[in-house]
Amino acid sequence: MKALVTGANGFTGSHLVKALLHRGDTVVALVRQTSKVDRLTGLNVEYCYGDISDGDSLKAAMQGVDWVFHTAAYVELGLVDATRMQRVNVDGTRHVLEAAKAANVAKLIYCSTIGVYGDTQGRVIDETFQRTQSDFSSAYDRTKYLAQQLVDQAAVTGLPVVSVMPSGIMGADDPHFGPVLQTYRQGRLKVWAGGDRITGIVHVDDLVDLMILAAEKASIGAHYIASTGDLTTREMFQVLSNETGVPVPAEIPQPIVRLVGNLLDPIGRLLNWQPPLSRERVHYLYDRCVRVDGSKACRELGWQPRSIEQTLQDCLKG
Repeated sequence: MKALVTGANGFTGSHLVKALLHRGDTVVALVRQTSKVDRLTGLNVEYCYGDISDGDSLKAAMQGVDWVFHTAAYVELGLVDATRMQRVNVDGTRHVLEAAKAANVAKLIYCSTIGVYGDTQGRVIDETFQRTQSDFSSAYDRTKYLAQQLVDQAAVTGLPVVSVMPSGIMGADDPHFGPVLQTYRQGRLKVWAGGDRITGIVHVDDLVDLMILAAEKASIGAHYIASTGDLTTREMFQVLSNETGVPVPAEIPQPIVRLVGNLLDPIGRLLNWQPPLSRERVHYLYDRCVRVDGSKACRELGWQPRSIEQTLQDCLKG
């Protein structure tokens, strides 16, 4: 197979590229001219320079391609450039869909998010759940929801697209939680916030396996949640503590966290700075809970993700 990967130089995209190459597939990596491609160093990939906001470059990249994996996205919470996020996550996805239709690709796999389901208020839901949250918790939540609507509409018209909805993506080279984990292992992470926050997780390589299984087996328009399971932040640190012997960080009282978030939010906006806490981040810590069941992919596609404990143990190898 010949596969195009958007966002190929990113965390998920680079793991996907490696897995496809290991299968013997030919891989086209769509990256911008200014992109850092350190994660792809030494890999036998065909680079195509362009941007998902440019329909012409997408059409050129898809020539002769069988599968397209759309992983490129602007992922951020807190103080974000909402206009840019709209351009990347919504308009970019529209361009990918249009180019895939023009190129008559055999399968398009869209990397979505469980965030499209909105706040489930702690209820464990599956792919049949209909979003009940009327507003949006963040610009990311809104743009990924709108992009998912475009994807589902394209499937109705016959485009062979499948959506994979990952929960929190983790791995040894995770650019988001990895630095936090390194600080923790060094014994320098003394405090943490939101110990009761429930987080679903999936190993990046298990997510990649599911995306490839979806390309091979899934029917048009299908949705698959990618989650090994969920646990509280406190439970996560306890697993890590059992492995490392490093004590679980102390929890900052919620009123203090909320106060700091309220104070730093306007300062960040004034200084064009992303603070460690903001109103939006605090909202995700305490006021929003999305819980999901990823068993459909196991039943229908034969997906076999590693356990939560194995996922966290692997993160320690970084």
